[in-house]
Amino acid sequence: METQELTLHNELKRKSIFLRDYTTELYASGATTIRIEKNLGRIAESWHTKADFSVLPTCIVLNLWDEREERSYSVTGKIPADRINFNTVSDLSGLSWKIVEEGLDVTQATGIFRNILKKKRLNPWLVLVLVGLANASFCELFGGDLVSMLIVFIATIDGFFLKQKLPAKGIDYRVVIVLASCLSAVIACSGFVFGWGRTPEVALATSVLYFVPGIPFCNAVCDLLYGHYICCISRFLHAVMITVCLSLGLCIAFGLLNIQFL
Repeated sequence: METQELTLHNELKRKSIFLRDYTTELYASGATTIRIEKNLGRIAESWHTKADFSVLPTCIVLNLWDEREERSYSVTGKIPADRINFNTVSDLSGLSWKIVEEGLDVTQATGIFRNILKKKRLNPWLVLVLVGLANASFCELFGGDLVSMLIVFIATIDGFFLKQKLPAKGIDYRVVIVLASCLSAVIACSGFVFGWGRTPEVALATSVLYFVPGIPFCNAVCDLLYGHYICCISRFLHAVMITVCLSLGLCIAFGLLNIQFL
C-alpha cells in the first residue's frame, strides 16, 4: 500500500514539474494567460488530473490534483527573462494537442518539450539587420528622408547589438535598455549635431522603436479582458518599466549632447 502511494505521489510530482516548466516557458515566450490556461487544462485533463496556477510578478505557482482530488502537489517556478518567441508559443501549443490526441505520457512529453527548447533560433546577425531595416522603414513611413533612414539603420543595429549581447553577461535588463536606447539616441542625434538630413527629429523618434513594449501591453489588455488581474498588473508594470528605462536612456543621450527641444 505504501509503495503504491509513493508511486502515485512520484507520478503526480513528475507531472507537476513538467507542467510548471511548460507554463513558465509559455509565459516567458509571450503567450497570453488565457492561452496558458487552456493549454494547461487540456494537458491536465488528458492525464486525468486537475491543474490550477497563479502568476506572481516573478514566479508561477502551480497546483496539481489527482482525478479524485485526494492527492495534490504544488510547485513554484521562477519566470525566465523575457525571450519573446511566437514560434515557441506555437510549438508548445501544438505539444498540448499532441499529448491529447496521441496519449503521450509525461516522459514522452518531456522529451518533445526539451527538443522544442533546443530548436535553433534565427541567426542573430540576420535579426540584427532585419530590425535595422524595420526601423529604417518606419522612419520613411513617418516622413523621414534617405539620410535619416541611414542614420536610423546604423543607430538601431548598434543599440540592438547591445540588447543582444549584454544580457548574456548577467547585466540587468533595465540597465541594458538604458544603455542600448542611449547609444541608439546618441547616434540618431547626429542629424541635429552635424546637420545631416532634413528630418533629424524623425530619425531620433524611430531609432528606439525596437524597445517599445507592444507585446507586454497587448498581453496586459488581454489578461484584463479575461479577468486575470494579477497577470495584467504584472505585465503592465513590466511594460511601464521598459518605457521608463527607454525614456531615461533618451534623456541621458540628450544631456550628453546638450540637445534641448524646448
